[in-house]
Amino acid sequence: MSFAWWEQPGFLHRVVCDLVNSELTALRRRPLLLPLPWSNERHLIRDLGADSLELMTLATSLSELLHIHESGIEDYLLARLEIQDWVSVAYTSLRQHGDGITFSTSGSSGSPKRCQHSLSLLHQEIDVLRALFSGRRRILSAVPAHHIYGFLFTVLLPQALGIASEKVFDVRGSSPGALVSALQPGDLVIGHPDYWQNVARLAGALPNDVVGVTSGAPCPDAVALDMRAAGLSKLVQIFGSSETAGIGWRDDETAPYTCFAYWQAQDDGAALARRMPDGATARFALQDHLTWQDENHFRPAGRRDQVVQVGGINVYPARAAEVIAQHPAVQDVVVRLMRADEGNRLKAFVVPRAGHEDDLMLAETLAEWASAGLNAAERPVTYTFGAALPRQSNGKPADWII
Repeated sequence: MSFAWWEQPGFLHRVVCDLVNSELTALRRRPLLLPLPWSNERHLIRDLGADSLELMTLATSLSELLHIHESGIEDYLLARLEIQDWVSVAYTSLRQHGDGITFSTSGSSGSPKRCQHSLSLLHQEIDVLRALFSGRRRILSAVPAHHIYGFLFTVLLPQALGIASEKVFDVRGSSPGALVSALQPGDLVIGHPDYWQNVARLAGALPNDVVGVTSGAPCPDAVALDMRAAGLSKLVQIFGSSETAGIGWRDDETAPYTCFAYWQAQDDGAALARRMPDGATARFALQDHLTWQDENHFRPAGRRDQVVQVGGINVYPARAAEVIAQHPAVQDVVVRLMRADEGNRLKAFVVPRAGHEDDLMLAETLAEWASAGLNAAERPVTYTFGAALPRQSNGKPADWII
């Protein structure tokens, strides 16, 4: 099944708004605090305060996502600055070149990566999801529509299910308690583990026939159990990546994932072979270790370590994080390579345990701890502290500024 997803304006409008909001938030390093989606008349300069450099970045990002540059009309984005103008330019371009879309990864393992997909491949997954979620009447979304997870579940899937854009609601600006009060039988709620964890705390008793979806990061078993105890019909976990889109699904946290039928393990599990719509086969490298129960079922077994270079030496940020996590004052930690404008060493973000709120003292303590267990190239040179590890709105790990 294939369709021109942009022909229902509400879907394209939401994609444009989500991209602009996300890019401005990243550029300014603070949220815009404007409920989404925005009105058609929202002006990028007058209402959002975008300057010339921001406008150039926004236009480039939208052109890259929707391939507007292939139509040769990307300059109109800098001349017409209301949201409805950008939707119109995108619509005109998509009618000429609408067979591809390029998503960006979260950059959780380094700089964001561009991942181009053809609509025909995305529709392979939608054909499976349409059967999984038949009978849904509304979609309530806590994820952005311009990332691959949100695009599949809040743009392509509702149209495959016959759900109009007016029946797709953005709940990111509402509290989890408000979501619970708004739920109706037949709803499909699209979230991520952190979102579901907050919903579980306030769920109480949910209406019958409400289904949830989670992706973007591992969902704790306790969250799935709590949601089922509250009356959620099922919480479907989707496993995949920006590079591959969905690979498999499960609705029981104790069970392995069921692999989508067009995927097959290859190279002793280091890659997947995908049966393309035209019958050809393509190879995709995996970002995660998968343990295969049989040819159709697998369990994730952790991310493949991403090696980075520090001073010409190969180091593994995950190993540095493991050493630091062993300190009794550390509740959680992530380590990654600095951004290009920050330096070329490792940095750490630490969630301290209660009673260890003195950041300066803890930074000195952890530096001494790391010196005992890591070589010079492996040691983070800066420590940032917070109540939770940094994450994006879709629940995926995010970078932080030191």
